[in-house]
Amino acid sequence: MIIQQFFVPGIAHSSYIVAGDRTCAVIDPARDTERYLRAAREMGVRITHILETHLHADFVSGHLDLAEATGAAVYAPTKGNCAFPHYAVSEGSEIPLEDIRFSVVETAGHTPESLCYVATDLARGDSPVSLFSGDTLFVGDVGRPDLFPGRAEDLASSLYDNLHDKIMTLPDECEVYPAHGAGSLCGRAMAAKRTSTIGYEKRYNYALRIKDKDAFVRALTSEMPAAPDHFTRCSAINRAGPALMKSLARPVPLGPGTFFKKMKDDRSLLLDVRSYQSFSGVHIPGAWHIDLSGNFPTQAGWILPPEKDILLVVEEPRHADEATLQLHRVGFDRVAGYLDGGMLSWGAAGLPITRVPVLSADETHTLVSEGGAVLVDVRSSEEWDAAHAESSVNIPWHDLRTRFTELNPTLHYILMCRGGQRASIAASILKMHGFGMVSNLGGGYTAYKRAGYAP
Repeated sequence: MIIQQFFVPGIAHSSYIVAGDRTCAVIDPARDTERYLRAAREMGVRITHILETHLHADFVSGHLDLAEATGAAVYAPTKGNCAFPHYAVSEGSEIPLEDIRFSVVETAGHTPESLCYVATDLARGDSPVSLFSGDTLFVGDVGRPDLFPGRAEDLASSLYDNLHDKIMTLPDECEVYPAHGAGSLCGRAMAAKRTSTIGYEKRYNYALRIKDKDAFVRALTSEMPAAPDHFTRCSAINRAGPALMKSLARPVPLGPGTFFKKMKDDRSLLLDVRSYQSFSGVHIPGAWHIDLSGNFPTQAGWILPPEKDILLVVEEPRHADEATLQLHRVGFDRVAGYLDGGMLSWGAAGLPITRVPVLSADETHTLVSEGGAVLVDVRSSEEWDAAHAESSVNIPWHDLRTRFTELNPTLHYILMCRGGQRASIAASILKMHGFGMVSNLGGGYTAYKRAGYAP
């Protein structure tokens, strides 16, 4: 049995090929499936099985694309009520692949339909060797149970039972292969290490070390990080069956005049994916800004309206393809075009521009202390609680979509995150709502702290 892991940065998603001599299974595939096709060719095996652990909330799965390309059978949880052709599996189901046996264990908790696949290499023995745990068990953490309104405590209780009565009874040497790692919002405290063992997790995983069930439920249902908007949308897309990637149009280059006309259409959304420094220097009025080099897919999925045609502003054409792929991963399939020639061509056409001044820590402190500006910390509430500047107010960047009404558009606001990227998203939100005096604190909280203005 050969296991190969594939990791997608940003959404911190792990998927796997599990191969025998001639055939293989792909577990929890990403939407861009060429990686699996290429790996299978290199290994000299055919993809015959596609296994889904649950209806993924944070990304659109590639199960249908992979099935269409290979003819492989899709296996998905019975309780997922999936609308696409598949084999429905539940507790006790077994899936053979040459000398490998996948045993299905239902592990409701992160989601009601969650399950795990326990792999046994029958050529070597009858003891389980690998657990493909989906979002039930991570390295250092377990799946958050609070994504379903009104059901968090019940799901946390089920998660406790399934972890202790099923997962932790596996051999200590059984390897753990989760669907996510550090950086994902499907848990709270995932480690950077991408695989583990049952024994190691028993010893070091904070959640598994909580022996009292009531304490476990309290820990998993309080002070959890906010969940992005696309978590609900992606689950629904995965249940219905995503559109095939080959059916989606690629964004086309649009000259400044055509781009200007299209962005005026109420059905369009303008998204600038350049660096926050470039956006600050010059950008098109009314643009959303999300830096492609940051946690782009999660941030885009969190705040962008899903029903719009997306028009991109990029540094260079290859970034349009990269942004489009990242958007497809979180369920945005309508990427219509990008500005040909970038902001240079836009400026040369004499079209409107604006900017967001970037201020130093010293400039910011002077303005705030003299009453000339308000410092808004747009980091998460968890970051704010850990440490913040006494003179700042906290509104997380994603909440500014609705909480901008708490601010006075006639005042000067300086936005601060950890380094500058999230503050730039927040700046774009305020500017599209008519705030004229918006600045970004260069270097964010890190710079403010080093300058001695924050603890």
